[in-house]
Amino acid sequence: MEAAEWKKMKEPESLLLADGRPPATPGDLLDRLRQLGIRTRTLQHEAVFTVQEAQALQSDLPGGHTKNLALRNKKGRMWLVVCREDLNVDLKSLAKRLGAGRFSFASPARLMKYLGVIPGAVTPLAVINDTSANVQVVLDRQMLQEKSLCFHPLDNTMTTSIGTDDLLKFLEAENHPPEVVDFP
Repeated sequence: MEAAEWKKMKEPESLLLADGRPPATPGDLLDRLRQLGIRTRTLQHEAVFTVQEAQALQSDLPGGHTKNLALRNKKGRMWLVVCREDLNVDLKSLAKRLGAGRFSFASPARLMKYLGVIPGAVTPLAVINDTSANVQVVLDRQMLQEKSLCFHPLDNTMTTSIGTDDLLKFLEAENHPPEVVDFP
């Protein structure tokens, strides 16, 4: 992220969601999961920004580890693609498959506006902040074979393990029914 973009992200109005609310906190998210009867396990750690950095934590928290890609097309539509961490995603063919045109990565400002997270903290759990359902969630079918999955709970200094069925329950409860696709 360029210095000017990071400086803009630090301005108070840049830390609000599209509807003007402040984003949910990790505590808010974990409370919402408990309200839904979803049990999780959360581990605190140093901030991680890449899949490679997160791989060092895998022995401390069981479950499938993931890659989370916030994408947009030229018309401004948003997708959150969640897949196995080792999967190489062909964005061109995925965009064609989803009828998106051409994908580009969402900017840090767009991440905050729609998902309430910074780069490195992208997670499907961030749909708690997308009350207008602007973001379409796309899940890797093979990833869903895991008993549990690990995601940042809106903060990249924590990782939360959640049952795969519970992730689906949460997405439905937050009005974000996912599109499940087979990745090659």
